[in-house]
Amino acid sequence: MTENEGFPRRTLFAGACAAALGATALAATPAVASAAPSPAAASRGNAAGSIRPEYHFSVPDNWKNDPQRPIYVDGEYLYYYLYNADYLEGGAGTAWRLATTRDHVKFRDRGVAIPKFTNENGDCWSGCLVVDTEGTAGYGKGTIIAIVTQAPQGKQAQFLWYSTDGGRSFAAGGLAPVLPNPGVHDFRDPKVIWDEDRGRWFMANAEGQRIGFYTSADLRSWERVGEFVRTDIGLLECPDIFRMTADDGTAHWILGISANGKGRGLPATYAYWTGAFDGVSFVPDADEPQWLDWGFDFYGAVTYPNHDKNGAEDPTLRRAIGWANFWDYPHNTPTLFTDGYNGDDMIVRELRLRRGMGEYYLASSPASALSDHVRRTHTLGDVVVAGTRDLDVRSNAYELSCEFVWDPAAAPSNIGFELCRAPGGGRHVAAGAYLGGPFTYVNRRPTVSPSGAESQVPIDPSVGRLAMRILVDRTSVELFVGDGRVVHSHRVFPLDGDDGIRLFANDGTATFRGLTIREIAVR
Repeated sequence: MTENEGFPRRTLFAGACAAALGATALAATPAVASAAPSPAAASRGNAAGSIRPEYHFSVPDNWKNDPQRPIYVDGEYLYYYLYNADYLEGGAGTAWRLATTRDHVKFRDRGVAIPKFTNENGDCWSGCLVVDTEGTAGYGKGTIIAIVTQAPQGKQAQFLWYSTDGGRSFAAGGLAPVLPNPGVHDFRDPKVIWDEDRGRWFMANAEGQRIGFYTSADLRSWERVGEFVRTDIGLLECPDIFRMTADDGTAHWILGISANGKGRGLPATYAYWTGAFDGVSFVPDADEPQWLDWGFDFYGAVTYPNHDKNGAEDPTLRRAIGWANFWDYPHNTPTLFTDGYNGDDMIVRELRLRRGMGEYYLASSPASALSDHVRRTHTLGDVVVAGTRDLDVRSNAYELSCEFVWDPAAAPSNIGFELCRAPGGGRHVAAGAYLGGPFTYVNRRPTVSPSGAESQVPIDPSVGRLAMRILVDRTSVELFVGDGRVVHSHRVFPLDGDDGIRLFANDGTATFRGLTIREIAVR
C-alpha cells in the first residue's frame, strides 16, 4: 500500500473519486458489483464506446491499485491485487481480489479473497504470499500464507492470513501482528521469500527511506537482522528481493523497490540493484539504481518466478507486473465514465538478467504468450521514410515492431511514430528516437493524458540502428527499446477514432526495417 504526505492513499478514495466523477456521472454509474466473479473479466468483448484495454489486465469494476506478487499453485498463477468495490460510491478501503492466469496474458476473475474490513484491524493493504510447503506456520503443509499490512488505529504492522482452499479465501491467523510496528510512521509492504541457503524465511519491509530485513523459522515470529538505506529517491515502497541466473551462467541477487526519483530527474517506478545477499544484508554492485521502466506509469510493480510444466522454478526467467498509474493523478481516467472502473496494469513482462557494458541488468520483453492472441498480422517489410508516411493500418490494440536504420554520417534529427493519431492529425502519441538529443522518448503531450510530459533515455546515435517494439492498447503505450533494458510505459487517453499510425524521419532518411504490426485480441 502506498501513502501520500502522511496519510494513507486509500483514504483518498472516499472523496476524490466522487469529486472527479461529479454528481451527474455518479447518477449514471452502473451499480457496484458484488464480490462474486465477474463474467466480463473472463471474456473481454468490449462494447461500443468502451475504452477498456483489449489485452492488458483491468479490474472488472470500480478500483484497483497495488499488484501482489503472483504465486504458482496447481498449474496456474494466482494474482491478487488491492480492490475497492465501493469506489464509485465514494467508499474507502481495499480488499484483496484474485485473478488467475496460465499464460500471463489472459486472466480469469475469481472474486474477492479477503474482503474489506474483515476484522477489527481494518482493511488489508499490500503484502505478499508464499506457499508454506512444509507447514512451518502450523496450518499444514501446502497452506498459502499471506503476510499483509493492516493499520489498526492508524498504526501499520504486518499480520498473517492463511488459506486452506487453494487461495480462494483467507482467514486471519489471529488479531495480533506477527511483526509489530516499532514506533515508526511508515511500516508496510512486506515481501517474504524462502532463503534456501539458510533454511529460513526472509522478509524485506518498507520503512520510509529504509528497507528493514527480518528472518523467521515459522512466518509468525520475526527477528530484525539488517536494513538497506536510501535517502535520495523518495519514500521507498513495495520492496522485492530475488536471485537470478544471468546469461553468462552466474547467479546474482536483485533488490527492487518502488521509488520516486523525479527530484533527481529519474523515474518514479521500479528501481533495482544487482548485488550480493548473505541472509542479513544486501551489498549492491553499484551505488546508483537501475530502473525497470523510464515512463510515468509503472508503479508498485512486483516480480515473480517462472515455473516449468513440472512446477520447478527457472532461475533464468522472471516476470513482472506493474500498476498502470501513479499517485500524482490516481483518479484521472475516462474509464470511470465509459466503463465504470479505474485500474489497469501494464503488460506482464519477461525478465532476463544480462551482462553488458561491464554490469548486469534486467532486460524486459512483453509476455511471449501475446503471440497466441494475434488476430491479424500486417507484414510491411522495409519501409524507407524521408518526411512522413501514413499507414493504411488502423487499430487501437496492437504490437508494432521494427528496427530503425540510418546513416550516422547523415542522420535524420528524429525518427519515430505518431501513434493513436487523430483523423485530423493533431492528437497523437509520439514515440521514437531523437538523434539530435540523442535519446529515445515517448511524448504524450499531443494527446489527452493525465499530465502531459515526455520520458527520455539517452542512446548512442553512432550505431546507426535501434530495435523498437511498441504495445498500444486503447489507454496505454509501452515502448521497449533494444533488448528491453529501457522501457517507457505511459497512460494515454485517445479519443474515439484516434487509431491512426504515421511514420516520420525528420531532416533526413531512415529505414523502418522489418516493420510488422500484429493486432491483438484476448477472448
